[in-house]
Amino acid sequence: MFENLTDKFEKAFKVLKGQGQISEINVAETLKEVRRALLDADVNFKTAKEFTARVKEKALGRDVLTAVSPGQLLVKICHEELAELMGGDESEIQYQGNPGVILMSGLQGSGKTTFSGKLANYLKTKKGKNPLLVACDVYRPAAIDQLHVLGEQIGVEVYSNKEEKNPVKIAEAAILHARSKGFNVVIVDTAGRLAVDEQMMNEIEQVKNAIKPTETLFVVDSMTGQDAVNTAKAFNDKINFDGVILTKLDGDTRGGAALSIREVVNKPIKFVGTGEKMDALDVFYPKRMADRILGMGDVVSLVEKAQEQFDEKEAQRLQKKIQKNQFDFNDFLGQLQQVKKMGNMKDLMGMIPGMGKAMKGVEIEDDAFKHIEAIIYSMSPEERSNPSVINGSRKKRIANGSGTSIQDVNKLIKQFDDMRKMMKLMSNKKNMMNMMKQMKGGGMGMPM
Repeated sequence: MFENLTDKFEKAFKVLKGQGQISEINVAETLKEVRRALLDADVNFKTAKEFTARVKEKALGRDVLTAVSPGQLLVKICHEELAELMGGDESEIQYQGNPGVILMSGLQGSGKTTFSGKLANYLKTKKGKNPLLVACDVYRPAAIDQLHVLGEQIGVEVYSNKEEKNPVKIAEAAILHARSKGFNVVIVDTAGRLAVDEQMMNEIEQVKNAIKPTETLFVVDSMTGQDAVNTAKAFNDKINFDGVILTKLDGDTRGGAALSIREVVNKPIKFVGTGEKMDALDVFYPKRMADRILGMGDVVSLVEKAQEQFDEKEAQRLQKKIQKNQFDFNDFLGQLQQVKKMGNMKDLMGMIPGMGKAMKGVEIEDDAFKHIEAIIYSMSPEERSNPSVINGSRKKRIANGSGTSIQDVNKLIKQFDDMRKMMKLMSNKKNMMNMMKQMKGGGMGMPM
């Protein structure tokens, strides 16, 4: 995500590397490259021009501190302006009401139906709501079926009526159904088209006027770049939506939509979709996105993802096993599953400062742990709980069963043993104190 834009920003800032002070000449040269980077990312021309003008004005009006280089100062200013360009602060979704009603809009193929399912899952699992999904696409039976499949996946009821061809009547009936059955949020998925047309616009306007939603959201495919911004403007002029959803942000997106859309329609980006799974949904944080665009990582989001998967009781159980040197392959497998739930491995690596650049060009499979899992799954229950019993013949059987080599099995067992020893050492406070004393006294060649 945004890899090309990040690279071009980095090259632009190299112009100021080694410069003793900020001048109109070197700032102009740097910002010329910044503007080119934004245009290459399919950012609106007017937006790119105004952005660089603001950065230039701030840069030339600011004194460079002794401890801060001109390059660092310009990065800071660009970071501030990028965050402001994308909205400044995050914008929360409004779902209050009896029930709260959220109306989805957007073109066909933008990911609107999938996002409706993700949003229902988000409200159910993270906000404690009882959502109802409503299928109002009367033109595509497949869209109705898709919504039912998604609803079944996440355990959320879907209201539909394939006999009724008036989306306004379906939406109104769904809200009455929600009130009578105790649903507190209604998410209405409407029809899309391949392009903006008058019939679609009139229809969604009629639905909005009839159900008076708490929140109207516009879903847009971020991979369409500047076209996404133009479509957003057309929808906003007609239905005056409340917020934008950027889908497919994990794809080969140049970033133009994320950087332009707020400036053009003056509406916040509320969520971003980063995959097909129902939990692949993130609140949009402009400052964190600016961090990632400028190659600074996003440690806060990484920690939040880890905390979502963190189980305090499980952690205490593992702590006791580690202290007794009883941590086994079953525990290890459980930890792998927790890491996998955090999301795409390449995206996670990109959240670590400096890792995005280091991982450039490195292909990380979506299921990076599949070989490790295959080896562990090929072990017997006894071998998983007591790794010391794994001898040569057992290794051969495990390798054959997992489609790997004996060398792969040996490598995993060695890494597991090394990790277990380190975990045992670190869990023992007395050992940690002895290590600190040795390090302080220079006993480990590391004076403090």
